[in-house]
Amino acid sequence: MKYSKYHGLGNDYIVLRPDAFTFELTEDAIRRICHRNYGIGSDGILLGPLESASCDFGLKIFNPDGSEAEKSGNGLRIFARSLGDDGITTSSSFTVDTPGGAVRCELIDGGRFVKVEMGPVSFDSTKIPVAGDGREVLNEAMEIDGDILRFCAATVGNPHCVVLADEPTLEDAYRYGPIIETHALFPSRTNVQFMKILDRNNIQIEIWERGAGYTLASGSSSTASAAVARKLGLCDAAITVHMPGGTLQIEFDDSFHATMTGPVTKVADGEALPEMFA
Repeated sequence: MKYSKYHGLGNDYIVLRPDAFTFELTEDAIRRICHRNYGIGSDGILLGPLESASCDFGLKIFNPDGSEAEKSGNGLRIFARSLGDDGITTSSSFTVDTPGGAVRCELIDGGRFVKVEMGPVSFDSTKIPVAGDGREVLNEAMEIDGDILRFCAATVGNPHCVVLADEPTLEDAYRYGPIIETHALFPSRTNVQFMKILDRNNIQIEIWERGAGYTLASGSSSTASAAVARKLGLCDAAITVHMPGGTLQIEFDDSFHATMTGPVTKVADGEALPEMFA
């Protein structure tokens, strides 16, 4: 199995081409490939390019637990750069079809930076989804282990719960993240962010990612958190999101359509041997 490995601010993905392997990509196979000790190790797998009736390229995104993700901001930037690196496209701008919606990607500086039009952000509980009556999920409360957490929810094509925090910490992510991810409020599970407003153009987040756990950076989490900050009137339309892995730039138009810009780093090309699956 031939593969390439990239990271976006420490959020690492393995890129697989559909013709690079002959076995079935089952949940067990995905878990083994992504395992940090028994496999190659990554926060997920990007499978493509695939056929798409509406876009230039199709993409499937898999979490390290074997589940499929609707959309990933870092994954999209990595996939976009890999298409240029491998000569699959010579264009600097193209569209990618994901289960979470179509996006447009633009390669900058040879793909070392990538801009992604992430699409519209919605706070509608029926679209995210969040249990209960139809509503915009803003400034609600949940009780976790006796603590009351204030949160908002949003979708960028995948679900997010943004917890408002005075000081986001690694400990918060590990303590509350897995509980919120599988909370009954979120029938499709959810990504979780702990967010602090720094000023009108800067926010700080810690991330617990659905199906992956603690994550140094996330493009869709950055987009959802920035959208919540904007929706609550706490930030302007251009926001820098600060994460343990680094920063991403998020911009919104008046309809809450989001654009994300950030770096991509290539780590390696390699070949995994059949013995890995034994």
